[in-house]
Amino acid sequence: MIQNKNILIGITGGIAAYKICALIRDFKKSGAEVKVVCTPNALNFVTKLTLQNLTQNNVFIEEFDIKDWKPEHISLSDWADIMLIAPATANTISKIAQGIADNLLTSIACAFSKKMIIAPAMNCKMWQNEGVKENIKKLETRGAEILEPETGFLACGYTGKGRLCSLEKIYNAVDEALNYSDKLKDQKVVVTAGGTIEDIDPVRYISNYSSGKMGLSIAKAAYDMGAQVVLITTKDFECPFKTVKVKSAIEMQNAIYEEFGNTNYLIMSAAVADYRVKNYSDQKLKKGNEETITLELVKNPDILAELCKNKTSQVVVGFCAESENLTENAKSKIEKKGCDYLVANDISRRDIGFNSNDNEVIILDKEGNINKFEKASKKVIARKILEWISTK
Repeated sequence: MIQNKNILIGITGGIAAYKICALIRDFKKSGAEVKVVCTPNALNFVTKLTLQNLTQNNVFIEEFDIKDWKPEHISLSDWADIMLIAPATANTISKIAQGIADNLLTSIACAFSKKMIIAPAMNCKMWQNEGVKENIKKLETRGAEILEPETGFLACGYTGKGRLCSLEKIYNAVDEALNYSDKLKDQKVVVTAGGTIEDIDPVRYISNYSSGKMGLSIAKAAYDMGAQVVLITTKDFECPFKTVKVKSAIEMQNAIYEEFGNTNYLIMSAAVADYRVKNYSDQKLKKGNEETITLELVKNPDILAELCKNKTSQVVVGFCAESENLTENAKSKIEKKGCDYLVANDISRRDIGFNSNDNEVIILDKEGNINKFEKASKKVIARKILEWISTK
């Protein structure tokens, strides 16, 4: 909710700077307090007087233009509930990613510890530059939300990806971030992600197609909602919260038990292997003359069921991936496992689930209530899941 929130907008030196005037007006109409900090080059595209009239506040440009005892890069950072940088040039993005604080805007960004949204705009070749890509990834790893530019005709005469995304998208991202920022404050959320790996020998293993994207999306959404997050994952993810890398089902089980005692929400989105090889070979198994080979498998522990038996006040959310009879199998599983909620998705569909950026799920509770979340990005689905379980 934007009303009565403090929004700090950073404007950098790009042609799209003029568009931010309309965005400021929309924020003000919604009841927000808005302040603007500009890089000196931004004033080549939009005037200070225009921004002052729209915000009804001073516009901040010079780093050492201190009006009182407190340096402005700290006072503005403390004042804001959220920081939006739009348009964000390749130059400013790279400075912030590298921790360079050579003007007021980058100094504020360096000191800012709350939610930051960055909307890049630049030439399409600059957007594809490997250095810029690396810096974007660094900022995402630290928790910044990047609103990728759109494809279209650019001021430089090129047509390609680099145009500032729509003002509606920026407005909605700010609104959503402010709306979710305190939902899970002071709550510990543990999330599992990825498919476990069960070694056969030093070069072979049993696993599955889980990418870990759904679990990562849930962990990021919980972090945005103010939670203390622990992500236990088989994948290599760089995150602004605690991440524990594991490999096998046994390792995942041990890592969960390390965190479970003081956890408020445990969300088991990882695809845990049901079986592991009984006799692991220290040496690579050689191909013989036989046409077939037999591996003896033993059951892995049922981590979800065991946790549900031993939980006290924790809310436990299980996941199941089904290729048929989705609702029926989900009902059976939640009864068998004893979890508080169960999220089920249909892996027979190629447009959702494993390795996809989208998902469509149903979520059940122990009382038999079912809610369906229609196909959307995993980011959106993650937020809907957290919203549902945290308000029940």
